[in-house]
Amino acid sequence: MASMSRPLRKLGFLTIGLFDPAEPARGHAETLEIIELGERLGFDSAWVRHRHLQYGISSPVAVLTAASQRTRRIELGTAVIPLGWENPLRLAEDLATVDVLSGGRLNPGVSAGPPVHYDQVKEALYPASAETEDFGYGRVRRLLDFVEGEPATHFKGAEGFEEYSDVVQPHSPGLARRMWYGGGSLASARWAGEQGMNLLTSSVVKAEDPDAPLDFAAIQAAQIREFRARHPEGAAARVSQGLVVIPTDSATAEQRARYAEFAAARLPRTTSPQGPARLLFAPDLVGTSVEIADRLHAHAGFREVDEVAFALPFTFRHEDYVQILTDIATKLGPALGRADGGHLSG
Repeated sequence: MASMSRPLRKLGFLTIGLFDPAEPARGHAETLEIIELGERLGFDSAWVRHRHLQYGISSPVAVLTAASQRTRRIELGTAVIPLGWENPLRLAEDLATVDVLSGGRLNPGVSAGPPVHYDQVKEALYPASAETEDFGYGRVRRLLDFVEGEPATHFKGAEGFEEYSDVVQPHSPGLARRMWYGGGSLASARWAGEQGMNLLTSSVVKAEDPDAPLDFAAIQAAQIREFRARHPEGAAARVSQGLVVIPTDSATAEQRARYAEFAAARLPRTTSPQGPARLLFAPDLVGTSVEIADRLHAHAGFREVDEVAFALPFTFRHEDYVQILTDIATKLGPALGRADGGHLSG
């Protein structure tokens, strides 16, 4: 077994929160139950994805507000909010509100870029400004400024019986240090580092050099190193990795067969870059916790981090997620050297 360069410090998980469109309340309730289970199992963080006009979480801020009132310790994150759908000023207000309600546990992850299928949705989203909206890094910077307490207006003070602030309210001072950027390219890693953000990596990177070997782990490790080289905190800058891991320690024979079939169907996309952006996907890691730990210890990207937010497969059943999370907390975490490995509580 290859040795780890960093001891695992934070163990997290990520869920997309799928639901049946005929019964959306049940799917949302199950997402909250999974987050509560994560806290009982000793996870350090729970993260939710963001999906617009799909059958997944369209409003992670609202979901995490509910989660904040049903948990006490676990950190709550978004991975990630695509800012092309958001007004940075309004989002800053929402994020600060959830952070206050959660007692300072929110970890907002965001990304730049135009909304998916923008040509089909732009008239509904930005009917008067579709052609002039800025979807680049400037939009992220605006959000960061508002979260940090930069003025949003030139007016403040009393007006009649009402008092106005020139900065976003509520203001949550610690939130700015918990802002994350979801990136998969050298440029995004470099920019996030220069802004002093934290970096969310996932199971997707851009294979930007057509002449370089197609090695997902090496590409991801290079991006993490570039991020830290540009970050004011250097090697101490926070990075979280979000690969898909499916431990089978307590799985039934039926579950193990279904998990293997799921991973095999997705394997072809890991062998070559996909689409004009040359996206390269990491293979899903399926097996016992010992087997997965061996593969992670040898993974160049994993060896650069001390935080993870393992992604739950999108289309599994609720009972599958319970089994996977339990195995991650009680088997995989300790196998990865987490000193206070997951445990049931309460």
